Amino acid sequence: MFYFLRVLWALLASVALVGASAAGATASQPLATLAPSLAVGDIVFTRIPFAPFTKITEVTGGWTNHVGVVIDVSGSEPLIAESKVPLSKITPMSSFVRRSDHGRVAVMRPAEPLGADQQTRLREAVDARLGVFYDTGFNLASTRQFCSRFVREVLADATGVIYGDEQRFADLLTANPQADQSFWKLWYFGRIPWQRVTVTPESMRRDRRLQTVFEGHAL
Repeated sequence: MFYFLRVLWALLASVALVGASAAGATASQPLATLAPSLAVGDIVFTRIPFAPFTKITEVTGGWTNHVGVVIDVSGSEPLIAESKVPLSKITPMSSFVRRSDHGRVAVMRPAEPLGADQQTRLREAVDARLGVFYDTGFNLASTRQFCSRFVREVLADATGVIYGDEQRFADLLTANPQADQSFWKLWYFGRIPWQRVTVTPESMRRDRRLQTVFEGHAL
């Protein structure tokens, strides 16, 4: 019951109207211009402007709190695989970016472009994880999925490279004391799982093995 209450909270946040823009990104580019520059394997970061996602940015000290991976660029617009509430799915890029805070987006690319075999393995890895329930506990050991774990795992299956650092909740909250611990205590029904290991979108965005294709607002 508690799990489904958290899913409902996150689902309502994900479909609500986008709020005030996040500070820090100054570049802007029409989405129609940005989209053709994407490649299979690109990692696309966004910012969902509602709790619990905004609380994630407090814990990580960055701006991004959601991430997906490009799996197809052959159609009218790129397709992005993502783990979202309630189930992991494939989303057109325009819909993916539309949920972000004023179109805030970063596109990061592996240093080595994915070859044909890697692209095939990427799609197979994604297909194997579609329709999986979202993990509102953000547990790297869960049988469910969450966005950064999903992207991290499918790229690892496709390329053998693991992006983003694994971090304990205790380390994240210690490094960012401004984070609202009372929210997380409520989220975890009175007890924060301090030793739980997770991976965050911000940790992946900061991975130096990724190259920045674009960061700013896609309008």
